[in-house]
Amino acid sequence: MAHNAPYKICFVPKSREEEEEDEKIYKSYEEIISKLPTVEGWSGKPVYQYQGFWYNSDLVGVGPLAVQNHFTSKPTDILLASTPKCGSTWLKSLAFAVMNRKTHLPSTHQHPLLTFNSHDLVPVLEIRLYNNNLNGNQIPNLEILPSPRLFGTHMPYTSLPQSITHSDHARIVYICRNTKDNLVSWWHFVNKIRSNISLEPIKLEEAFQWFCKGMSVFGPFWDHVLGYWKGSLERPRNVLFLKYDEMLAEPVLHLKKMADFMGCPFSLMEEKEGLVDQIIKLCSFESLSNLEVNKGGTSHLGLTYNAYFRQGKVGDSANYLTPEMIEQLDHITEQKLHGSGLTL
Repeated sequence: MAHNAPYKICFVPKSREEEEEDEKIYKSYEEIISKLPTVEGWSGKPVYQYQGFWYNSDLVGVGPLAVQNHFTSKPTDILLASTPKCGSTWLKSLAFAVMNRKTHLPSTHQHPLLTFNSHDLVPVLEIRLYNNNLNGNQIPNLEILPSPRLFGTHMPYTSLPQSITHSDHARIVYICRNTKDNLVSWWHFVNKIRSNISLEPIKLEEAFQWFCKGMSVFGPFWDHVLGYWKGSLERPRNVLFLKYDEMLAEPVLHLKKMADFMGCPFSLMEEKEGLVDQIIKLCSFESLSNLEVNKGGTSHLGLTYNAYFRQGKVGDSANYLTPEMIEQLDHITEQKLHGSGLTL
């Protein structure tokens, strides 16, 4: 099994002066964060509120600030965005397979997705690349990565660096999911994190209250979704807005749409040769969840990667939420999205 995720090449040894400079920069961000509103979060770690959204201090450290100040997008960059537990593992797998199909045929036994979890192939900017907790106060050198570069983020649209949101070329693919499934999926995931650090599971009722108040990680959920939705209306050539539920229902249609948007459409020959179906099969829940790397590999959170694969179904939340909870969530969703043209 491969040990080093491809993005690790960004962290090359630096001179003593450069190291000290990085440390000074990260210290200044820590000072800013120490003055922000902070509460204990779902996973037992503090969460701080920055520019209207909540961040887990352990999960991202000062990552969002570092991304804003140090990440410069290139015209060929593609950013895959979502709130957690909205299908980002699947989206990353699909986008990676689409972008790299010339060098890595989806049918090959040497495909990187068979060796690496997709979060290692498409690193999240604020979690994997600019997180001081994870990288020992080192600012990555992303120039080393070959173009086109593929990154992930859970940051809200309004907090993204201007080099992305004001670029005529850089593209964002956003995936969202219906509110109820997102809440239940995140609740399960958080309890895996809590169990990993020997904490009692959080009760669904408690998680529900937090979620409704907008205090989920990278939340409020509705504001997050709306930010990217508005971005997709204002800049349709730069922001593609996808719904997990619809992608699951019509994967071929959405994969072709995504490939077009990413600037690498499928040729008629590729379609005839079954390449679209091969990618969908390679990236399917059944396929990915049964791989050795995703059953036994460990993520940066100290969780085994199988924690990222629970069911991947639509509507599972009905097995957990009470009718009252469903009604309340539907009501909030309707209120928040009113007049936006978006339904979830």
